[in-house]
Formats: sequence, C-alpha cells, structure tokens
Amino acid sequence: MLVNAIIGNTATYTRKSRQTDLLQLEWFETTRRIQRKHTLGGREVALKFTREGQLLRQDDILYQDDDVMIVVDILPCDAIVITPRDMPEMAKVCYEIGNKHLPLFLEGTQLLIPADEPLYRWLHTAGFPVAKEKRQLLHVLRTNVQPHTHGSSGPSFFERILERASRNSE
Repeated sequence: MLVNAIIGNTATYTRKSRQTDLLQLEWFETTRRIQRKHTLGGREVALKFTREGQLLRQDDILYQDDDVMIVVDILPCDAIVITPRDMPEMAKVCYEIGNKHLPLFLEGTQLLIPADEPLYRWLHTAGFPVAKEKRQLLHVLRTNVQPHTHGSSGPSFFERILERASRNSE
C-alpha cells in the first residue's frame, strides 16, 4: 500500500472499533521521505512523502479503513539522557551538542541524544549529569534552518524528480 500523507494522530483522533496495526520505525527513519516497511500485522507499506521537512511522529495515522488503522510506533533505542541542573547548564549542553551537529530531543526537562560512547564520556568528564537509558526519541528540537529553495516558489528539485518518475512508471 502506498502512503503519501499523514491522516492524523491517535492523540486527537477517535479510533472507534478499528484494529491498530503498528508500523515500527527507528527514530532516524521518521524523517525519511521514501521507504518500504512492513507493519507488525505483515502489511507492506511504501512511504512516499514529497514535501520537504516531513516528520513522522509517534501515533501518526498513515492509513485507515473500516477495519484497520496503521499507526506509527517509534522504537526505543539506546540514548544518552542529560538532566541539566539549571538553565545555564542547559544552555552549555545544548551549545556543545549543537557544535557537534547531533540530533537533540527534549522530554520535559531532560535532553536525549542517540547513544554515542565518545560523547557520553566527554559529557560525563565535563561534569554534566548524564545516564545511559533505553528511550523513545520523540520530540526532536528543530533548528531554525529548514530545507528551502532559492528564487522560486515552485516545486523543489526532489519533487520534480518524483513527479517525472511517477509519470514514467504509468
């Protein structure tokens, strides 16, 4: 089945009596625009998002009919958990991690980073309160730099390629 749009999210959508079939994704797969996966129920799903900056979130609904609803489930992974003691420490940690261009996730007052042993040792040695845990990485901190085009409000280069490929396959 081809999915090219998110229908909604179970947090704000009534499931009624539909069976839920989970599409499990690793945190880094949530930003991929094209991928082919299988749900826990064995359904093959082809994701094809043409809009730049598309991000799948926990519990997003990708498909539904009268009987079934396919929902995103982000798998837990090994993560570094930082619990800054105050705002200056939060600022220092964010600055250091930003300098390394690593993805950063925010859960309440904790910062989460995908596991990276050298970074963990550096943060620990620098005196930051860190721990290693298995966690879902759900709320990525987005930068103010988004994918964009220059001088045109038309479709992106990637969107034009996908459009041509779709026409050629018909």
